[in-house]
Amino acid sequence: MQQKAYKYRVYPTEEQRVFFAKCFGCCRKIWNLMLADRNQYYKDTGKSLYPQPAQYKETYPYLKEVDSLALSNVQKQQNKAIKDHIENPKAFGVPKFKAKKRCKNSYTTNNQKGTVTLAESGIKLPKIGVIRAVLHRMPEEGWTIKSATVSQNRDGSYYISVLCEKDAEDPERLPVDESRVLGLDYKSDGLYKDSNGDLAGMPKFFRKAQKRLAKLQKKLKNKEKGSKNYE
Repeated sequence: MQQKAYKYRVYPTEEQRVFFAKCFGCCRKIWNLMLADRNQYYKDTGKSLYPQPAQYKETYPYLKEVDSLALSNVQKQQNKAIKDHIENPKAFGVPKFKAKKRCKNSYTTNNQKGTVTLAESGIKLPKIGVIRAVLHRMPEEGWTIKSATVSQNRDGSYYISVLCEKDAEDPERLPVDESRVLGLDYKSDGLYKDSNGDLAGMPKFFRKAQKRLAKLQKKLKNKEKGSKNYE
């Protein structure tokens, strides 16, 4: 399966901006609720817990006001984050609670029988309708919309990234000279390992330059801002 994303600048109305803010907040709330219950259950029993977003809606009725698919995707994201940490703790840290100040405002919804579509006037999403957008390019023929991710930047601008997919075409197989083929495997603790068993380490440019960087920053601190030496 091939995938391709198209990102568009959108201009929501005031009502739509309020809806987006609710979705962003509810996604953070569901993430924190599920993570707290999971942590406590594991602490008490030593076993894993698999909570569902729906189980919190009676206690927090405002969760019913937003896109339910957005909450379901939060559950999937958290499941993957925990699985990644368990399988490779060196590369993936322990999932943390989300705070409004340090987390990006975003949520993802799925396309179910045309609930996400690209129209002439903008992009249609579930529970909110058409959001005015600049559609500078459209998906090519054969590509279908799988999902859409709404995000808000720090400057207040809004974007929607539309993920499309299509079946991968089987390329014509050509004869291969195996003596000239080298396989590269990604290494979390290095750059790669090739099929001959050779390991390539990470360059670690930042670590190597840390001492020099500290000296330069100290020099910069003693310069007068706006001066030629500072520049």
